Amino acid sequence: MIYKFKSKAAGDTLMLGPQGDQLLALLGREPAAKGIIESADMPAAIDALQRAADQDDARRAQPGDDDAASGHDPVSLRRRIWPMVEMMRRAHAAGEPIVWGV
Repeated sequence: MIYKFKSKAAGDTLMLGPQGDQLLALLGREPAAKGIIESADMPAAIDALQRAADQDDARRAQPGDDDAASGHDPVSLRRRIWPMVEMMRRAHAAGEPIVWGV
């Protein structure tokens, strides 16, 4: 599945299924083909994503953690979630939800 996150306040953000599932899990949501993030929920969602990115950065900074050799994703979580965090900031400022699905 490909996730297409949409908001009237920002351009669309696309994510492949595994990365979209991961993002939703970090937000405490079950992966789903359709959904909505209300504007009022975005500050807490942004905080949750930032905390997860900080934890990933700390793990990557550990000596001997070679992502390629260990089979971990070579793209950091911070880079992976950045478009969504920016979308949330814009949508929250405009009071618009973010939706995905058909």
